[in-house]
Amino acid sequence: MAWTVPMAERSVSIPIPGSSPVSGVLHAPRTRAKRSGVAVVLGHGAGNDMHAPLLVDVAGRLLARGHTVLRFNFVYKELGRKAPDRPPLLEKAYEAAIERALAERPERLVIGGKSMGGRIASLLAARGVRADGLLFLGYPLHPAGKRAPLRDAHLPAISAPLLFLQGTRDALCDLALLRPVLKRLKKRVTLHVIEGGDHSLDLLKSAGRTRESVLEEVDLAIDGWLKARVWAPGPKKK
Repeated sequence: MAWTVPMAERSVSIPIPGSSPVSGVLHAPRTRAKRSGVAVVLGHGAGNDMHAPLLVDVAGRLLARGHTVLRFNFVYKELGRKAPDRPPLLEKAYEAAIERALAERPERLVIGGKSMGGRIASLLAARGVRADGLLFLGYPLHPAGKRAPLRDAHLPAISAPLLFLQGTRDALCDLALLRPVLKRLKKRVTLHVIEGGDHSLDLLKSAGRTRESVLEEVDLAIDGWLKARVWAPGPKKK
């Protein structure tokens, strides 16, 4: 069950070296005594911003369990543009968000997010940026409706545990293509499939399930993974 904790969220400004700052929303229990020690950074997808419903819902549920969460905008969204920034600026913005999350002094740091946000987090982790876990809310394995190219070449370089939450109707991630990729990553990977879910884990009305039931499934999957792979008892990193 979710914890009952005094909760708060506040707007923050995240400075980015050589660029304009971006906005973020920090979700954190009001007192450090109520914090779990886990901080989660969530980047948004290419066509959304930090207010995307899935990010807001996941952040709220993580907060209810005592975790600190930071969701943030990339620069292009902050400036009202449609086209995503070039990868170096996307990565620079994500690194700045990580630094802001680390200012909360968590014992464990999980990075990831929705689609593009999760992929940028994975690129950072692959080149050695700190991550005690990677959380993907719909990983964009390939372009929409196409089977190639696959965006998987960097994943073997990640040493941290990875959780993939994927829908069976995801146009950017054919599970038949994803499963062999994950098999090569072996025990580092956890895959949780949302039956009937699309790239945002939304279901068709004909599925006969409520959005709340899907969010509950996502919440339990993340909580179980955090406890088993990231937040497990044992020596904690400084």
